[in-house]
Amino acid sequence: MNTPLVSLIDAGKSYQDLDALKSVTMYLNQGEVMGLFGHNGAGKTTMMKLILGVISPSRGKVEVMGMAPDSKAAWHSRTKVGYLPENVSFYEQLTGLEVLSYFAKLKGFTKGRAKKQAIDLLEQVGITHAMKRPVKTYSKGMRQRLGLAQAFIGEPKLLLLDEPTVGLDPMATRDFYQTVDQLKSNGSSIILCSHVLPGVEQHIDRAMILSTGQLLAMGTLAELRQQAALPVAIKPSGLNGSLANDSRLNGFLTANCPETLLVPEQEKLSVLRQLLSHEGLDDLHVEAANLEQVYQHFLSLHEKQHELSLHGKQDESGERKS
Repeated sequence: MNTPLVSLIDAGKSYQDLDALKSVTMYLNQGEVMGLFGHNGAGKTTMMKLILGVISPSRGKVEVMGMAPDSKAAWHSRTKVGYLPENVSFYEQLTGLEVLSYFAKLKGFTKGRAKKQAIDLLEQVGITHAMKRPVKTYSKGMRQRLGLAQAFIGEPKLLLLDEPTVGLDPMATRDFYQTVDQLKSNGSSIILCSHVLPGVEQHIDRAMILSTGQLLAMGTLAELRQQAALPVAIKPSGLNGSLANDSRLNGFLTANCPETLLVPEQEKLSVLRQLLSHEGLDDLHVEAANLEQVYQHFLSLHEKQHELSLHGKQDESGERKS
């Protein structure tokens, strides 16, 4: 079994009375893309900072490339790590080329190689035309592209991306995901944190869902769908309302979607066979729950459990008073 590139074992971070990250266990393998999802304050950035070694865990263990990232021994391995923070900022007076050349030198590139790396990356993210302009003249989208270029310096072994597509137009977002796919194929491991869920799922291997510092779910999209037991939506066309008269199928219809069947995964094939027996059927569209629906399911479940817990505590306090 290969040693994970990143491992968190019961890792948590507390600030006085606040548990920013509760005991989380996760492993990231080489060449794997992990999607990290959660609302603001869920603990995503705290987890990234623990992996970067910027902060130390209050409990548990964090290892990156075989060592604690906050240890002195980990300094040399930081050149193999790329990071894009949620809010990027650079020296306003420097040009894009000067900014990237500077960061490339920090990562160990010689002066000549640093400039070449900077030019190549500026071309990759599509801002070559602005490379000799001061950063203060850049738009938000251009700054985000410059931030991505900075994170990609030296084809990092580990890449941490916090809201990487904020400020990017659809074309730039597409180009970004192509770069992620390329880095993955070259063996890089990536943790991708995003609020924008549509379009993410085909680029990640597994997903982690956090809420209030707690790990709610982790796995492939297929595994999370199975855990959530979300139905498959089957949309037939050409039946002109005849589904309502089919006793084997009308139980899967809902008032909100009169022409859509919401079917448990394990019954999908038998429902499809029954639909194919209808003479008027001219097309079928089968749609499994997407990442956004899976995310909302686990978040809603957590909120309900939290409410029940609060009611339980209130009832206990009421009983004690009486």
